[in-house]
Amino acid sequence: MEILKTVVQIINVLAALGLIVLVLMQHGKGADMGAAFGSGASGSLFGASGSANFLSRSTAVLALVFFVSCLGLVSLDAKKSGALGVMGGHVTAPVAPSSTGAPQPKPAGIPD
Repeated sequence: MEILKTVVQIINVLAALGLIVLVLMQHGKGADMGAAFGSGASGSLFGASGSANFLSRSTAVLALVFFVSCLGLVSLDAKKSGALGVMGGHVTAPVAPSSTGAPQPKPAGIPD
């Protein structure tokens, strides 16, 4: 089980680094806007008008791999700890008696 968790963590880190690199490599849509008004070097106002290119498709695939690996890590950790949520294993402290002397209700999760 630990080997599987380690493999998923490595995939998660590699996908995150790949996403960072791919996003930084992409050409922004507004980058040629100034050229369109001045020198006319751009074919259209907001860059290429074609559909998604290789960089944007590979970014989408890596984003999917990243999110799936994050969900996998969460599910592996939940199976290991058996917790139902963030506060699954939390035990509350007893409530101090009030100054009026009236009995206080017991918080949930505290045995009698």
